[in-house]
Amino acid sequence: MANTYTQIIIQIIFAVKFRERLIRENHREELQRYITGIIRNQDSKLLEIYCNPDHVHILIGLDPKISISEMARNIKMSSSKWINSNDWYKGTFRWQEGYSAFSYSKSQIKTIANYIKTQPMHHKATSFKEEYLDLLKRSDIEYNDDYLFDWFE
Repeated sequence: MANTYTQIIIQIIFAVKFRERLIRENHREELQRYITGIIRNQDSKLLEIYCNPDHVHILIGLDPKISISEMARNIKMSSSKWINSNDWYKGTFRWQEGYSAFSYSKSQIKTIANYIKTQPMHHKATSFKEEYLDLLKRSDIEYNDDYLFDWFE
């Protein structure tokens, strides 16, 4: 009987509701570990993650049994529930609707992982909006400004 062999490398990006800068540095690594557990529980492999104060980049080796939308939904739903159960914030923590996903080849993993790992340096020179629009343009993704993340500059 033949086996199934895949290599599905995906970067998922999503933002905090209203682009609030709610992911504090003192919680960042704990949140990253929690998200790593969500990914592992779906038989996928975390390759790199960085939780910025207002958005998240995750590079995943995705198991073919789970869709990208399921993965994004599970990460956002479980992590927001977990954040709220830990009472990190007054009120309710929520992720903004939607996400983006970009696919990569094995030869790009090191470059993309480094890009994610160095997010703080990157955002000293480039806003999330500039970064995001550039990713969409470089990936030839057509978009409607009305359906992008809410931008609060």
